Amino acid sequence: MNPATGPIKAWIFDLDGVIVSTDEYHYLGWKRLADEEGVDFDRHVNERLRGVSRMESLGILLEKSPRAYTSDEKTALATRKNGYYKELLLTRLRPEDILPGVLSLLRQLRVRGIKLAIGSSSRNSPTILERIGLAGYFDAEADGNHITRSKPDPEVFLLAARKLGLQPADCLVVEDAAAGVEAAVAGGMPVLAVGSAGSDPRATLRAADLQLVARLF
Repeated sequence: MNPATGPIKAWIFDLDGVIVSTDEYHYLGWKRLADEEGVDFDRHVNERLRGVSRMESLGILLEKSPRAYTSDEKTALATRKNGYYKELLLTRLRPEDILPGVLSLLRQLRVRGIKLAIGSSSRNSPTILERIGLAGYFDAEADGNHITRSKPDPEVFLLAARKLGLQPADCLVVEDAAAGVEAAVAGGMPVLAVGSAGSDPRATLRAADLQLVARLF
């Protein structure tokens, strides 16, 4: 399958790690929270948080906690971490942080009449898109504000396809996380895996990054 000229009518992009990298901001937010709570947390543990929801990420972080937390306390912790993360987004994130090759690829897809969508589990997607200058650029946006089940459930990608008015099989998902690849496959969608997911055997297509993909057009 050639995603540029084949039956694919739309590309659905994950946001974090695909369009822009906010991984470091997530890590700094979780690390600050963990330090405040006396929980051992490092970059190795942080890798397990890729592609999963905020509350699921908190659950992983708290696995080594010396104390138990109530449901309300967990909600408060997640809210606190999100505050740290949003503070970093608002003070540091810029259009220059868009990953290499992304803008070139988006423009080429537009020229070819391919629809574009965001499919992200993050509730901060609107803020991120605004900060990098891509607010309103996509034909449809589905994110953590619109879904009840995070990846690897396919809900966010299926919602994006519905917003585009297309069948799942007509949409190519672009993902950098194993949970996202699993979600796309579960939704009956072809998937281009990049970055850390670039070697995932479940993916329809694989590439090191979108800069390489853009060069192939």
